[in-house]
Amino acid sequence: MSTEDHPAPRSLAEALRGRDDTALGALLRSRPDLITPVPTDLTQLATRAGTRASVVRALERLDRFALQTAEALAVAGDPASYDELLGLMAGDDRDPEVAAALPAALTALREQALVWGADDRLRLVRTARELLAPSPQHPSPTGLGPSVREATAGMSPGRIQEIVAAVGLPSTHDSVSAVQALAALFTHRKKMARLLAAAPAESREVLERLMWGPPYGQVTHDPAARLRWLLDRGLLLPTAPGTVVLPREVALHLRAGRAHRAPEPVPPAVPAASAHRPQVVDATAAGQAYTALATVEELLTDWNEGGPPVLRAGGLSVRDLKRTAVALDLPEPVAAFWVELAYAAGLLASDGEADERYAATPAYDEWLERPAPERWALLAQTWLTATRTSGLVGGRDAKERALSALGPGLDRSAAPEVRHRVLALLAALPEGAAPDPEAVLARLRWERPLRGAQGTPGAQGTQGMQGMQGPQPSRPEEDLRARLARWTLAEAELLGMTGRGALSAHGRALLGAHTEKTPRTEPHGPGDKLPFHHHRAPGALEPLSPAEQAVVATAAARLLAPLLPEPLDHVLLQADLTAVAPGPLQRPLAAVLGVLADVESKGGATVYRFTPASVRRALDAGRTAADLHAFLAAHARTPVPQPLAYLIDDVARRHGRLRVGAASAYLRCDDDTVLNEILADKRAAPLRLRLLAPTVLASQADPAALLDGLRAMGYAPAAESADGDVLITRADAHRTPPRTPPEPVPDGPPMPDATLLSAAIRAIRAGDLASTAPRRPADPAAPRPAPGELPRTSSAETLATMQAAVLTGEALWIGYVNAEGAASQRVIAPVRVEGGFVTAYDHTADEVRTYPLHRITGVAELASD
Repeated sequence: MSTEDHPAPRSLAEALRGRDDTALGALLRSRPDLITPVPTDLTQLATRAGTRASVVRALERLDRFALQTAEALAVAGDPASYDELLGLMAGDDRDPEVAAALPAALTALREQALVWGADDRLRLVRTARELLAPSPQHPSPTGLGPSVREATAGMSPGRIQEIVAAVGLPSTHDSVSAVQALAALFTHRKKMARLLAAAPAESREVLERLMWGPPYGQVTHDPAARLRWLLDRGLLLPTAPGTVVLPREVALHLRAGRAHRAPEPVPPAVPAASAHRPQVVDATAAGQAYTALATVEELLTDWNEGGPPVLRAGGLSVRDLKRTAVALDLPEPVAAFWVELAYAAGLLASDGEADERYAATPAYDEWLERPAPERWALLAQTWLTATRTSGLVGGRDAKERALSALGPGLDRSAAPEVRHRVLALLAALPEGAAPDPEAVLARLRWERPLRGAQGTPGAQGTQGMQGMQGPQPSRPEEDLRARLARWTLAEAELLGMTGRGALSAHGRALLGAHTEKTPRTEPHGPGDKLPFHHHRAPGALEPLSPAEQAVVATAAARLLAPLLPEPLDHVLLQADLTAVAPGPLQRPLAAVLGVLADVESKGGATVYRFTPASVRRALDAGRTAADLHAFLAAHARTPVPQPLAYLIDDVARRHGRLRVGAASAYLRCDDDTVLNEILADKRAAPLRLRLLAPTVLASQADPAALLDGLRAMGYAPAAESADGDVLITRADAHRTPPRTPPEPVPDGPPMPDATLLSAAIRAIRAGDLASTAPRRPADPAAPRPAPGELPRTSSAETLATMQAAVLTGEALWIGYVNAEGAASQRVIAPVRVEGGFVTAYDHTADEVRTYPLHRITGVAELASD
């Protein structure tokens, strides 16, 4: 079962040195933090792999069974044999399912450099052992306590001899041998069975309550008889005044050798909870995709002339989010999702003005010009990779500050991986099948268990005991990954990735390239012998190149296109000043109609209503009455109703008769009777108007306020420029400067691509060759340099050795300091020495290089062996 083909390694560095490039590449791919920056040699790589931060990251990416295996090794001997580990995992009865899965889990730990050594000497990396081994401050996830040797470390020799005598063992000459004898008794199944058979029933009940942990409890100064019986025989050992512990060996005997109450060698299945015809799923998802596009367009149309203001701390106020939700006729959390998605896609941003507001970006106009399937693919791709998490809106951060939409603090680096993994689980089901969300969550918890998130197993063992009381676990709220998974299922349905809970065909296509990037389930090389969940965390994403993103988007758009309704070029006009669009409208028609009329209701058909304000809006945008009549006649399947024609003519007749300019503001009209009528109107008092000439009024209000005030009074004024021309205001007038979408926050160092991985392995191998090559000192009596220490020779010795090597063709080990002062070790074969330079083939760089002799700190010949 061991992956080592050479003599047993004495350190992790030696174990790594025995790996081939494929296995080393698998390690660096699964733990990219190890090559940030690239280590100089394998010794430095091993040191970095044992640092606390790196080990914690690696442990967090293990599945539940691999983590249980590491936890078992943490309570086993150091080193431990495979048989000992198997006993801890499979128990005395050697559970066949656990025994079958253990080799794969152990290989995964080896590949992750968390375990090294042959099967007869398995060693858990020291930092991992410190994190997983039991201690009073940090109980083990196994629920086991300290060993007999650890628990009796501070006990008096006399007390140890009393315990040895009480269990029927012969007295020994020292405490060490007495503790060894006691531990040997507790690990002997038959002798322990006889000892426990003589225990009172109440004492055995105490042991049964403690055996699954936590193993610590408190006793009074005068313990009850059932506890005294256990204390006298060392079955409970004192660790502090008033505190006792169940020794590990005793607990393992009671557990029939198992380190865990419930080993989980097989991931929970994700069965289909319901099934639908794939055509129904695709049609439902396509309907949601169309709704998604319409919702984003409606949102940004609402913000066309400048959206809500940006809070001083960044983000959208609660009031503005509520207003947006009402405008979209959606719940606030759903409105926050669309706002965040549009922001992540680069379709909206802050305008950067002094009075900063949110508005659409120039990219939004480009997005609108693309076909509907391509627009959807962009939104879906953005959602898959975005780290901004709208589900957090309305919550609180670590400093109890409110989290607002578009504000800071919403990035969660785990979001892309969780989204992809949830969809990958859906993709593994038959087409049209939808899973139970709880089954998905159970599978995710198995693939990435959060240590300590669900309390310590068996914590109930101390409840109800008289004279002893153990710590009670708390039940924490649902962890972030579970919430992300629930949000993913809901958001995928909103976006049209899924329909009726099942993954759609276009959703599969968009997910396809990501899925191909994950490790495959079948063996395909020396470094890949196991199912994917034993190699790397499922769902780990590699970045897609722009070309790959284009291929994915094209495939998804091609599948979605036939499912979307064909845009219409007509509407149905009705006599009640409404127009009905029986389906989606073509872009130019929708754009003009959106200015000319207001949306009254949405659904399968959209109802638009014509009002004086909406017609005036179209006239303000530069249209004339004749333009509007021609537009309606060209796009209406029914004759233009007379009330609508009258409405257009009436508003157009009055539009622009009044002209508003800057005085602060002025108002002019060729018809002085209209101006006199305005002056006589009491509603004009707030505008503070005065007559300058028969056709001109001046106001202390600014032009915008004057326009709004006159329109509220029922007039149809038009703004004019300094040259006296009517100002045309278009619906898309306000746009932000070009903005780049927010960058996703990476979850640790990026995964290296094949080129970087190959270069890193070559550099590490070369550095290792230079640091481990055997040297032959010039003076046999001189001590050899320590590993990693640069050789030191005089300039004359360096030159002479170089010249001799040119003649003999031998390789040399040199210490070299570059122009930046960085020192390194190299193995070179000198070719030519002249002019203060040596030209040599550098084995570490695998190329011919020239080095200044004055930068070579020393040189040594390599040993002949």
